[in-house]
Amino acid sequence: MDRLFDPLLSARIRRYSEAMTQPDSFIQRQQLDASMADTFLEHLCLLDIDQEPITARNTSIICTIGPASRSIPKLQEMVKAGMNIARLNFSHGSHEYHGESIKNIREAVETITSDPLYYRPVAIALDTKGPEIRTGLVKGKVEEEVELGKGSTVRVVTAESDKDKTDGKIVWVDYPSLAKVIEKGGKIYIDDGLIGLRVTEIGPDWVDTVVEAGGKLCSRKGVNIPGCDLVGLQAVSERDEADLRFGVSQGVDMVFASFIRSAKDVKDVRRVLGAHGREIKVISKVESRQGVQNFEEILAESDGVMVARGDLGIEIPAEKVFIAQKMMIGRCNSAGKPVICATQICREAEAAIFHQQLFEELRRLTPLSSDPTEVTAIGAVESSFKSCAGAIIVLTTSGRAQRFTSVKLCFIEGAALRICPRRRGGGEDTADSLWSGLNVIESGQKWKSLAAAADERGDGSGRRTLNT
Repeated sequence: MDRLFDPLLSARIRRYSEAMTQPDSFIQRQQLDASMADTFLEHLCLLDIDQEPITARNTSIICTIGPASRSIPKLQEMVKAGMNIARLNFSHGSHEYHGESIKNIREAVETITSDPLYYRPVAIALDTKGPEIRTGLVKGKVEEEVELGKGSTVRVVTAESDKDKTDGKIVWVDYPSLAKVIEKGGKIYIDDGLIGLRVTEIGPDWVDTVVEAGGKLCSRKGVNIPGCDLVGLQAVSERDEADLRFGVSQGVDMVFASFIRSAKDVKDVRRVLGAHGREIKVISKVESRQGVQNFEEILAESDGVMVARGDLGIEIPAEKVFIAQKMMIGRCNSAGKPVICATQICREAEAAIFHQQLFEELRRLTPLSSDPTEVTAIGAVESSFKSCAGAIIVLTTSGRAQRFTSVKLCFIEGAALRICPRRRGGGEDTADSLWSGLNVIESGQKWKSLAAAADERGDGSGRRTLNT
């Protein structure tokens, strides 16, 4: 079989990378042969492990900013390394603390370089604490811990009078409706699933359980109750409302809304953001079975989606996470909305995607349009794909043409430069860095320096850049 197939491959291998050797052009060569294959099977056969990762990323890199990374020099190192979005986790820290982090991020971005060719916008994302269930203090103290042995019996209680009585026999949780939503045989997971309990009896404000996976229980650990409709658990708590209002005042670019289970939850977030926060992008974090089941309505109301694989692995069987992830990514691609897959994504995986097939499928799924901007964007992307262009330069004032281009561009190998006046403090520039990781540069002299830099080679390509 190998001998029969080899001649077919050898006739096509490196037909593009060897043929396209124009001296005045820059061509993305990473996995070029595979990307220009005619079939998915041929694409797989042409993948080359010796090629470097593609230099122009279509995906964005999100970095969580903490005490070790919030200084201006460290933030500048992260921007140089490729950070596109700075995430601030509002589950921890005060408003004063996060305000200082936001100030540092903006100063780091603005002072990193005076050369417009190397300017990189960084969006700021506010990650809400969201609705969550937690255990109480162990023996009334924050620093205490207790061992829950496998096979032992533990009573999980919800009465407010028992909140500081957690020990080896009793565990208090801050969800009064626990006994109403759970059934015999149901599971309760504590501390990201490290401790597992199975329900044996149910009372008015307590449930008896058997420890199936033991471990040390510390104070105030998170609790997951998979398969249950968590009634009475609001998507936006009072603390979240205060955090969102603070985010609006600080001009954050996007909100990562935690534990979204329905379209109503997304609407609640937008209601709190109000008129002053209408430009802030809402990225819905899907981290429960209910969120997966209601994904279509969540996607319709959201600007983007985050697939929280870690939390999903507790809420649904681990072997089903892959299916849920693929479904959500596929629907986001079809709708032309960005999707974040958290976490640990390999950079090499991007170049291994058969972009040509995805682009053609997107064209078939997208209704015919008579909108000149959208039609022009589609034509530009298709032309860049056929010519293996290194970049698409979009001249725009509102950002609409850039958004249309980036939606189509996310399915091919390339990069886009959006040229427009740069706005500060919650404008579209930094928010759009999520949309395909586009590079944004200012209009006027700064973007003309692109052509000047190209003309230093003396081949006139800078003039072609401006004409394009």
